[in-house]
Amino acid sequence: MLKVFKLPDLGEGLTESEIVSWKVAVGDTVKLNQIIAEVETAKAVVELPSPYSGVITELHEAPGAVVEVGNPIVSFDVPGGGGSDDGAPGGSDASAATAEPAAAKREATLVGYGAAVETGRRPARKARAHATASAASMAPVPSAPAPVETPVERPAAERPRSTPPVRKFARDAGVDLEQVTGTGPYGLITRDDVIAAQGAPASPAAPAGPLAGSAPAGGPRTLGGAPREVRTPIKGMRKHTAQAMVDSAFTAPHATEFLTIDVTPMMELLERLRADRAYRDVKLTPLTIAAKAVCIALERQPTLNSHWDGDAQEIVQLNYVNLGIAAATPRGLMVPNIKDAQSLDFRSLAGALRDLAATAKEGKTAPEALRGGTFSITNIGVFGIDGGTPILNPGEAGILALGQVREQPWGHRGEVVLRQVTTLSLSFDHRLVDGEQGSRFLADVGTIMADPGMLITML
Repeated sequence: MLKVFKLPDLGEGLTESEIVSWKVAVGDTVKLNQIIAEVETAKAVVELPSPYSGVITELHEAPGAVVEVGNPIVSFDVPGGGGSDDGAPGGSDASAATAEPAAAKREATLVGYGAAVETGRRPARKARAHATASAASMAPVPSAPAPVETPVERPAAERPRSTPPVRKFARDAGVDLEQVTGTGPYGLITRDDVIAAQGAPASPAAPAGPLAGSAPAGGPRTLGGAPREVRTPIKGMRKHTAQAMVDSAFTAPHATEFLTIDVTPMMELLERLRADRAYRDVKLTPLTIAAKAVCIALERQPTLNSHWDGDAQEIVQLNYVNLGIAAATPRGLMVPNIKDAQSLDFRSLAGALRDLAATAKEGKTAPEALRGGTFSITNIGVFGIDGGTPILNPGEAGILALGQVREQPWGHRGEVVLRQVTTLSLSFDHRLVDGEQGSRFLADVGTIMADPGMLITML
């Protein structure tokens, strides 16, 4: 019988999701809980398992479509009769229940929950060639003819695998994704792949623009030779981030303080630790020291680790630290957090930071990792920036911006010498944190980073 599967509530209180890619095509036979699609919510890309065992009869939406929760996305021809076509596995479907032996009976699961399968393993994915061809058949006809040549790494009918932000980035950069080989999971084309492809010779169809100041016959030169205007739908991660920043900026009264410190001893300590065999498998940076310093300083100034509950008219002090780390990813800004960071020793914290960064870069951050943060750090120093005014992550009382470490003249032991210097920028919710508490917190973090040996006196 025909079963229509509707987009489920993914458990995040979100009302819509974007179809990133289909893992199946019309005519494919799928098993219960086999991954059939990747969908992008406002927080993460998640895999969608099949709620039925059967044959795919229709894909209602093409990759890139934004679908509201409860709308149909895929139809199945399920063996047996009875039951109702309600878009979800029906417990009253007796025929479907008897299609498998009682000992092998299984139940469908939603995103984020495991399934009790016979083998204990997730069913293997099918090859993408036919799936992508089917998805491509539903997509709008392109305005320009497709390239004649197709890389040997990909079947001719297959659309290059990438996320919507990467496709936009490639369009803006003038990179033809048909000529790019993906290095991500299952051949996914990443932002780094597009950047690497920019070093290739320019296509004859996109000649270099004239020198600035000249007046070409076709009109003034545009930035990067791109169209004069590019419109991008506001959806997914960008939509969620924008709304969160507006809510934070106009709900919590922000105050920001700055502290510039000499971190030469910290940089010397990091060099010694990098040479230590015990730390060879983890990446040690100023962010590692800053993360540990924040955990210690929050114990001394707990108001920076609290939450304003307007509904209950209460201030909730949190005696654990879910440390958020702002990460720039191909999908936009994410702030995944390290759960119970206060309980990790220095080496474990360094490993957690490494894993968090790698997972975010690969686009595999789980929705759970994006919830429940209590305090955040944003490392703007990696972009060569000294300081700024960071906006609070919604629901948190503080965020620390870590500036670049650079050599500059500094007063040291009565002389002006070159030292390694950085600037810390702390924004806090002035409803929760007074200026004294914010200043003491920033001073504690600065003291540890300026001389890590001082943390012994703070423990």
